Amino acid sequence: MGRWIHDRGFVAATDGNISVRLGSDRILTTPTCMSKGMMTPEDMVVTDLDGNCVGGSRKASSEMAMHLLIYRLRPDVNAVCHAHPPMATGFAAAGIALDKPLVCELVIGLGRVPLARYGTPGTPELSNAIAPYVPEHDAILMANHGVVTYGPDLLTAFLRMETTEHFAHVALVTELLGTQNLLSSTDVQKLVAARARYAASSNAPPAGLEPAHSNGNAADRVSLTRRELDALVEEAVQRDRARR
Repeated sequence: MGRWIHDRGFVAATDGNISVRLGSDRILTTPTCMSKGMMTPEDMVVTDLDGNCVGGSRKASSEMAMHLLIYRLRPDVNAVCHAHPPMATGFAAAGIALDKPLVCELVIGLGRVPLARYGTPGTPELSNAIAPYVPEHDAILMANHGVVTYGPDLLTAFLRMETTEHFAHVALVTELLGTQNLLSSTDVQKLVAARARYAASSNAPPAGLEPAHSNGNAADRVSLTRRELDALVEEAVQRDRARR
Protein backbone atom coordinates (compact mmCIF):
# COMPACT_ATOMS: atom_id res chain seq x y z
CA MET A 1 0.00 0.00 0.00
CA GLY A 2 2.94 2.33 0.63
CA ARG A 3 3.91 1.92 -3.02
CA TRP A 4 0.34 2.50 -4.12
CA ILE A 5 0.03 5.90 -2.47
CA HIS A 6 3.58 6.84 -3.50
CA ASP A 7 3.19 5.82 -7.15
CA ARG A 8 -0.09 7.74 -7.43
CA GLY A 9 1.49 10.90 -6.10
CA PHE A 10 -0.55 10.90 -2.90
CA VAL A 11 2.66 11.39 -0.90
CA ALA A 12 6.07 12.92 -1.57
CA ALA A 13 9.44 12.32 0.08
CA THR A 14 8.75 10.78 3.51
CA ASP A 15 5.17 12.07 3.85
CA GLY A 16 2.23 10.01 5.07
CA ASN A 17 1.70 7.07 7.37
CA ILE A 18 -0.25 3.81 7.33
CA SER A 19 -1.28 1.42 10.08
CA VAL A 20 -3.12 -1.86 10.59
CA ARG A 21 -4.76 -3.29 13.69
CA LEU A 22 -3.09 -6.63 14.51
CA GLY A 23 -5.36 -7.60 17.35
CA SER A 24 -6.88 -6.26 20.51
CA ASP A 25 -3.68 -4.62 21.71
CA ARG A 26 -1.19 -4.30 18.84
CA ILE A 27 -0.86 -1.95 15.84
CA LEU A 28 1.46 -2.43 12.85
CA THR A 29 2.56 0.93 11.43
CA THR A 30 4.95 2.51 8.96
CA PRO A 31 8.18 4.05 10.30
CA THR A 32 8.87 7.75 10.52
CA CYS A 33 11.21 9.55 8.11
CA MET A 34 11.04 6.97 5.33
CA SER A 35 9.59 7.04 1.82
CA LYS A 36 6.43 5.01 1.63
CA GLY A 37 7.55 3.77 -1.78
CA MET A 38 10.80 2.29 -0.46
CA MET A 39 9.69 0.38 2.63
CA THR A 40 10.28 -3.33 3.24
CA PRO A 41 8.52 -5.60 5.76
CA GLU A 42 11.55 -5.30 8.02
CA ASP A 43 10.98 -1.53 8.31
CA MET A 44 7.56 -1.89 9.92
CA VAL A 45 6.99 -1.02 13.58
CA VAL A 46 4.64 -2.64 16.10
CA THR A 47 3.17 -0.54 18.92
CA ASP A 48 0.75 -1.09 21.76
CA LEU A 49 -2.45 0.95 22.11
CA ASP A 50 -0.54 3.68 23.96
CA GLY A 51 1.87 4.13 21.06
CA ASN A 52 4.83 2.43 22.76
CA CYS A 53 7.06 0.51 20.34
CA VAL A 54 7.07 -3.22 21.09
CA GLY A 55 8.54 -4.50 17.83
CA GLY A 56 10.80 -3.37 15.01
CA SER A 57 14.06 -1.44 14.92
CA ARG A 58 12.69 1.90 13.67
CA LYS A 59 10.57 4.60 15.27
CA ALA A 60 6.83 4.84 14.66
CA SER A 61 5.31 7.88 13.00
CA SER A 62 5.01 11.03 15.09
CA GLU A 63 1.34 11.07 14.05
CA MET A 64 0.62 7.67 15.59
CA ALA A 65 -1.69 9.29 18.16
CA MET A 66 -4.12 10.14 15.35
CA HIS A 67 -4.25 6.49 14.27
CA LEU A 68 -4.78 5.30 17.84
CA LEU A 69 -7.63 7.77 18.29
CA ILE A 70 -9.39 6.39 15.22
CA TYR A 71 -9.00 2.81 16.43
CA ARG A 72 -10.43 3.76 19.82
CA LEU A 73 -13.43 5.61 18.38
CA ARG A 74 -14.14 3.12 15.58
CA PRO A 75 -13.95 -0.54 16.68
CA ASP A 76 -14.92 -1.51 13.11
CA VAL A 77 -11.75 0.08 11.69
CA ASN A 78 -8.71 -2.13 11.14
CA ALA A 79 -6.61 0.10 8.87
CA VAL A 80 -5.78 3.83 8.64
CA CYS A 81 -4.14 5.76 5.81
CA HIS A 82 -2.88 9.33 6.03
CA ALA A 83 -1.56 11.03 2.89
CA HIS A 84 -1.35 14.34 1.04
CA PRO A 85 -3.06 13.80 -2.33
CA PRO A 86 -2.61 17.13 -4.17
CA MET A 87 -6.19 17.94 -5.19
CA ALA A 88 -7.84 16.99 -1.92
CA THR A 89 -5.06 18.63 0.07
CA GLY A 90 -5.59 21.74 -2.04
CA PHE A 91 -9.20 21.87 -0.89
CA ALA A 92 -8.02 21.35 2.70
CA ALA A 93 -5.54 24.22 2.32
CA ALA A 94 -8.28 26.41 0.86
CA GLY A 95 -10.56 25.64 3.80
CA ILE A 96 -13.18 23.93 1.63
CA ALA A 97 -14.86 20.67 2.63
CA LEU A 98 -15.84 18.10 0.00
CA ASP A 99 -19.47 17.98 1.04
CA LYS A 100 -21.51 18.82 -2.05
CA PRO A 101 -23.57 16.08 -3.76
CA LEU A 102 -22.00 16.34 -7.19
CA VAL A 103 -21.73 12.71 -8.33
CA CYS A 104 -23.87 9.77 -7.24
CA GLU A 105 -20.98 7.29 -6.87
CA LEU A 106 -19.18 9.65 -4.52
CA VAL A 107 -22.26 10.07 -2.33
CA ILE A 108 -22.57 6.29 -2.05
CA GLY A 109 -18.82 5.72 -1.61
CA LEU A 110 -18.04 8.38 0.99
CA GLY A 111 -21.16 10.34 1.86
CA ARG A 112 -19.24 13.53 2.54
CA VAL A 113 -15.69 14.49 3.47
CA PRO A 114 -15.68 17.14 6.22
CA LEU A 115 -12.92 19.62 6.93
CA ALA A 116 -11.26 19.44 10.35
CA ARG A 117 -9.53 22.53 11.72
CA TYR A 118 -5.75 22.75 11.59
CA GLY A 119 -3.76 20.93 14.25
CA THR A 120 0.03 20.88 14.54
CA PRO A 121 1.36 17.48 13.35
CA GLY A 122 2.80 15.31 16.10
CA THR A 123 0.84 17.08 18.85
CA PRO A 124 -2.52 16.42 20.56
CA GLU A 125 -3.93 19.31 18.51
CA LEU A 126 -4.12 17.02 15.48
CA SER A 127 -6.10 14.27 17.20
CA ASN A 128 -8.36 16.80 18.92
CA ALA A 129 -9.13 18.43 15.57
CA ILE A 130 -10.34 15.26 13.84
CA ALA A 131 -12.00 13.61 16.86
CA PRO A 132 -15.49 15.13 16.32
CA TYR A 133 -15.64 13.74 12.77
CA VAL A 134 -14.26 10.22 13.18
CA PRO A 135 -17.42 8.44 14.41
CA GLU A 136 -19.62 9.47 11.47
CA HIS A 137 -17.19 9.74 8.55
CA ASP A 138 -14.73 7.48 6.73
CA ALA A 139 -12.55 10.25 5.29
CA ILE A 140 -11.53 13.63 6.70
CA LEU A 141 -9.78 16.64 5.17
CA MET A 142 -7.22 18.10 7.60
CA ALA A 143 -6.89 21.86 7.13
CA ASN A 144 -3.53 22.93 5.69
CA HIS A 145 -2.27 19.36 6.01
CA GLY A 146 -3.80 16.45 4.11
CA VAL A 147 -6.34 13.62 4.28
CA VAL A 148 -6.96 10.65 6.55
CA THR A 149 -9.10 7.67 5.54
CA TYR A 150 -9.82 4.38 7.27
CA GLY A 151 -11.78 1.16 6.95
CA PRO A 152 -12.07 -2.51 7.86
CA ASP A 153 -8.93 -3.38 5.87
CA LEU A 154 -6.00 -1.79 4.06
CA LEU A 155 -7.59 -1.98 0.63
CA THR A 156 -10.72 -0.15 1.76
CA ALA A 157 -8.67 2.55 3.49
CA PHE A 158 -6.67 3.04 0.29
CA LEU A 159 -9.74 3.08 -1.96
CA ARG A 160 -11.32 5.75 0.22
CA MET A 161 -8.18 7.85 -0.17
CA GLU A 162 -8.34 7.37 -3.94
CA THR A 163 -12.05 8.22 -3.98
CA THR A 164 -11.44 11.38 -1.93
CA GLU A 165 -8.85 12.55 -4.45
CA HIS A 166 -11.23 11.73 -7.32
CA PHE A 167 -13.98 13.70 -5.53
CA ALA A 168 -11.62 16.68 -5.34
CA HIS A 169 -10.84 16.43 -9.07
CA VAL A 170 -14.53 16.48 -9.96
CA ALA A 171 -15.24 19.36 -7.57
CA LEU A 172 -12.40 21.40 -9.06
CA VAL A 173 -13.66 20.84 -12.61
CA THR A 174 -17.10 22.16 -11.66
CA GLU A 175 -15.44 25.21 -10.10
CA LEU A 176 -13.38 25.83 -13.25
CA LEU A 177 -16.45 25.46 -15.44
CA GLY A 178 -18.26 27.96 -13.27
CA THR A 179 -21.32 25.90 -12.38
CA GLN A 180 -22.34 23.04 -10.12
CA ASN A 181 -25.45 21.02 -10.93
CA LEU A 182 -26.06 19.45 -7.50
CA LEU A 183 -28.14 16.37 -6.97
CA SER A 184 -31.56 17.16 -5.53
CA SER A 185 -32.41 16.49 -1.89
CA THR A 186 -34.64 13.61 -3.03
CA ASP A 187 -31.81 12.10 -5.06
CA VAL A 188 -29.43 12.40 -2.12
CA GLN A 189 -31.90 10.67 0.20
CA LYS A 190 -32.12 7.74 -2.22
CA LEU A 191 -28.32 7.52 -2.44
CA VAL A 192 -27.93 7.65 1.33
CA ALA A 193 -30.34 4.72 1.55
CA ALA A 194 -28.29 2.89 -1.08
CA ARG A 195 -25.10 3.65 0.86
CA ALA A 196 -26.64 2.02 3.93
CA ARG A 197 -27.28 -1.12 1.84
CA TYR A 198 -24.06 -1.33 -0.15
CA ALA A 199 -21.42 0.26 2.09
CA ALA A 200 -21.55 -2.62 4.54
CA SER A 201 -17.83 -2.18 5.22
CA SER A 202 -18.51 0.95 7.24
CA ASN A 203 -20.24 1.10 10.58
CA ALA A 204 -20.37 4.89 10.40
CA PRO A 205 -23.94 6.16 9.96
CA PRO A 206 -24.52 7.86 6.59
CA ALA A 207 -23.37 11.43 7.16
CA GLY A 208 -25.62 14.21 5.93
CA LEU A 209 -24.57 16.14 2.86
CA GLU A 210 -24.91 19.84 2.33
CA PRO A 211 -28.56 20.54 1.44
CA ALA A 212 -28.90 20.38 -2.29
CA HIS A 213 -31.31 21.71 -4.84
CA SER A 214 -31.35 20.65 -8.43
CA ASN A 215 -30.10 23.28 -10.85
CA GLY A 216 -31.50 21.54 -13.88
CA ASN A 217 -33.54 18.56 -15.04
CA ALA A 218 -32.27 15.17 -16.11
CA ALA A 219 -32.29 16.15 -19.79
CA ASP A 220 -29.68 18.81 -19.08
CA ARG A 221 -27.22 16.40 -17.46
CA VAL A 222 -24.31 14.94 -19.42
CA SER A 223 -21.74 12.23 -18.74
CA LEU A 224 -18.05 12.39 -19.58
CA THR A 225 -15.26 9.86 -19.94
CA ARG A 226 -12.13 10.39 -17.87
CA ARG A 227 -10.28 11.51 -21.02
CA GLU A 228 -12.99 14.05 -21.85
CA LEU A 229 -12.94 15.25 -18.24
CA ASP A 230 -9.16 15.74 -18.34
CA ALA A 231 -9.50 17.62 -21.63
CA LEU A 232 -12.07 19.96 -20.10
CA VAL A 233 -9.79 20.66 -17.15
CA GLU A 234 -6.88 21.42 -19.46
CA GLU A 235 -9.04 23.70 -21.62
CA ALA A 236 -10.34 25.55 -18.56
CA VAL A 237 -6.81 26.03 -17.23
CA GLN A 238 -5.59 27.34 -20.61
CA ARG A 239 -8.49 29.80 -20.82
CA ASP A 240 -7.79 31.01 -17.30
CA ARG A 241 -4.12 31.58 -18.15
CA ALA A 242 -5.06 33.42 -21.36
CA ARG A 243 -7.23 35.86 -19.41
CA ARG A 244 -4.35 36.82 -17.08
